[in-house]
Amino acid sequence: MAATPVSVHETHRDQKMPLGTRLQKLHRVIGAAHRDAEGMVFSKALLEGGASPQQIAALIRSLLPIYTAMEALIEQLPDPLKTSGIPWHALSRHRALKEDVAALAALEASPASLDELANELIACLTNLAETAPERFLAHVYVRYGGDLSGGQQLAQQANSILSKAGLPELQFWSFPRPIAELKQQLHDGIELLPLMHNEETNLLEEAPAGFRLNQRLLKALAEIKAA
Repeated sequence: MAATPVSVHETHRDQKMPLGTRLQKLHRVIGAAHRDAEGMVFSKALLEGGASPQQIAALIRSLLPIYTAMEALIEQLPDPLKTSGIPWHALSRHRALKEDVAALAALEASPASLDELANELIACLTNLAETAPERFLAHVYVRYGGDLSGGQQLAQQANSILSKAGLPELQFWSFPRPIAELKQQLHDGIELLPLMHNEETNLLEEAPAGFRLNQRLLKALAEIKAA
């Protein structure tokens, strides 16, 4: 099986649902970043069942502040961008992450460098949300789209690893509604975002940056050793 990054998206040919014009453009521009991410050491290890519980716990701890900040910033978006049909409440992950962090609290603390990296990602998201919301939404799409796609494969392996260690399954990749339904609504909502031509250009231009930021996190996670 080819390794799949944490925020991966399916290619157009893998989609069971048709993609709109904007989504087709998005998938084309993230293709190269997607391929780069496939070779990340942590992603391979997780999909092959070789990641450690400590690495998984570090991932979850890093994602909690990132998603908490991102979802607070979503609440502050202008109404036209918040009301395109994206199912924000069902996609929200910070509560599930908070539960997961508590469930994995017995595992050793994550390196401080991961906290610093998470803070850098949050600063980037905050700046984009305030200055160029369409660019911020590119990062939102990369994250939620990945959680609904390749993240579902990662969940199976992560939960298997944790189960073997006597630890509870993660809630992060478990959504309250059918995945296909949420993915379709996310896609439809992205298509309906009221963007001017230059704003859509910014959205497309920024999407690969979402992968690159996540790759920094994946690289750091690969350096964590099992206790």
